[in-house]
Amino acid sequence: MIKVAIVDDHKILTEGLQGLIAESGIATVAGVAHSAAACRLSIGFWKPDVVLLDVGLPDGSGIDLCKELKTQFPGMKILALTTHNEYTVVRQMLDNGASGYLIKNAMADEVLAGIQAVAAGKTFLCHEIDLLMKRPQEKNIWLSQRERELLRLVTEGLTNAEIAEKIFLSPETIKGYRKNLLLKLGARNTAVLVKMALEQKLI
Repeated sequence: MIKVAIVDDHKILTEGLQGLIAESGIATVAGVAHSAAACRLSIGFWKPDVVLLDVGLPDGSGIDLCKELKTQFPGMKILALTTHNEYTVVRQMLDNGASGYLIKNAMADEVLAGIQAVAAGKTFLCHEIDLLMKRPQEKNIWLSQRERELLRLVTEGLTNAEIAEKIFLSPETIKGYRKNLLLKLGARNTAVLVKMALEQKLI
């Protein structure tokens, strides 16, 4: 029997997953955590074979937690289960040690197939993500009008406060947009973001 831990803050989803896994006959649920902190506290006791991990947790990033868990428990398999279907997020999860990636609208049998595959040491991508990863990468960067406008102002060297004043939004909102852009483009910092924007003609 495969021991599974679920790390996700959506209680309805975790209850559904628990039922699905319990009825499958292939795995059991060792524990459920609704935050990164709760996961850190209990994961050592649960000793799961597979962790179903959400990318967006209320108290931190699943991308960072993935790396942390793999460093601490190298034999543990991580299967991302999330609503994020952006290329850079998938890439970062896989780079940080995840063995598989599922989108939350995946069918029940796909979830079980994913658990079995990663437990057996294979990589598993649900159909939608598999297609996404096979596309040439430039086509995966899609920016909204607002994001392009923000990117242009960032490349001009404006601060969050200056950008906020220019496009009539709060500095907090700009901060969120900037963070989102870094994640979307897989850039480590603003300098890399500017370089990518110019090289890939995103603005």
